Amino acid sequence: MKWFTALRRRPIAGYAVVVIALALVGVAYSTLSSGGDPAEAAAAKDASQQDIAKGKEIFDQTCATCHGLNGEGTKTGPSLIGVGAAAVDFQVSTGRMPAMNPGAQMPRKKPVIQGEQVNQLAAYVASLGGGPAVPSSDQSDPKSGNVQLGSQLFMANCAQCHNFAGSGGALTEGKYAPSLKESSPTQIYEAMLTGPQSMPVFNDSTLKPEQKRAIIAYVTQTRSEVNPGGNGLGRIGPVSEGLVGWLAGIGLLVLAAMWITARQREQ
Repeated sequence: MKWFTALRRRPIAGYAVVVIALALVGVAYSTLSSGGDPAEAAAAKDASQQDIAKGKEIFDQTCATCHGLNGEGTKTGPSLIGVGAAAVDFQVSTGRMPAMNPGAQMPRKKPVIQGEQVNQLAAYVASLGGGPAVPSSDQSDPKSGNVQLGSQLFMANCAQCHNFAGSGGALTEGKYAPSLKESSPTQIYEAMLTGPQSMPVFNDSTLKPEQKRAIIAYVTQTRSEVNPGGNGLGRIGPVSEGLVGWLAGIGLLVLAAMWITARQREQ
């Protein structure tokens, strides 16, 4: 054992112990993080590869004409490399894509691709590289959001385009901010993550996840609020209210003038 004691006293012995300890920690971590069952991990990987393969088939049939055979983009469609699964889920689940007649604004319509095919297409586009993932139901759950905070954030970041009640509004060059009345919490979260069309991107460094949930809580609560003044007139703000006020007011004044004139003629 003298040789071991002599070896232990050498300066390099301390470094060797550290290296061995790090190696043991790495092996232990990889064993624990592997999920324990190699068969389950292999099955999950196979399922993911199957989704990507099926998503590729859907992409070739419905998207490749505009976005290129490998998602690299063409003159009629942008590149999808790096946009992520969230962008695909938003565009496809709202019916904006695939677009039959691309224009200044892609309107919301009945989805062409639905159900599991949306997930498969999103998995394929995500495999092309990077981009935000589809948020979970817990991430976009409005029940966990602060409505008061959401009101403040919505007025500061969203109301200029989407109107104070999320009813939408006109933009320049034939574009418009769509109404949020039909958007699901997940779709609203995805729109903030990906910034579709003219909308800016609100990533997690700009708006934290809890702030996004607060905005979703405000939008969803606003839908169910009653109009205390009577007819909401589409909730598009003072333009419609002023127009109705002027038309109704001037109309009443014209009728009153005609009635007074008719009375005077009779006398």
